[in-house]
Amino acid sequence: MAQVLTAPRDELHSVTDWKAGAWAGLIAGLVFVMLQMGMVWLFQSESPWGPPHMIAAMALGKEVLPSPGTPAPFDLKIMMTAMMIHLPMSIAYGLIGAWLVHSFDWAGGLMIGAGLGLAIYIVNFYGIAPAAFPWFVMGRNWIGAFSHIMFGAVVGVAYIALRKPKLTSR
Repeated sequence: MAQVLTAPRDELHSVTDWKAGAWAGLIAGLVFVMLQMGMVWLFQSESPWGPPHMIAAMALGKEVLPSPGTPAPFDLKIMMTAMMIHLPMSIAYGLIGAWLVHSFDWAGGLMIGAGLGLAIYIVNFYGIAPAAFPWFVMGRNWIGAFSHIMFGAVVGVAYIALRKPKLTSR
């Protein structure tokens, strides 16, 4: 089945472009934050600032989480802390995605990236969150899953778009 997604070996990129992977992760991380905040507001009628509060609480403690039933307010310290956690993680995941998709084309990058996003969601929300950051358990929903799948898909296609052209012999 994997052969369907690959081109003949001499047409593939054989080396991971790490710079493109870092940029793909950064782009996907920003798309993810905007998508997550927008979907929480649009579909759950909750404050769009809730997800950054949840992320910032990883470093600042659960005291920064709003009280139940209280909308999360905008707070520059919270937002900056959340981005200082989220963006480096996004870059790290982008590097993993780059390594996974470096030899694939657009379709392979999209599918493998989406699979990576789903894997990140499952590991983080069902493995790590219950033990380390229990407030993330509330993110076990279709919005969380969809946002992570889209994160991975964006990593895959952004990497394919940004990677250096393959070397050709003349």
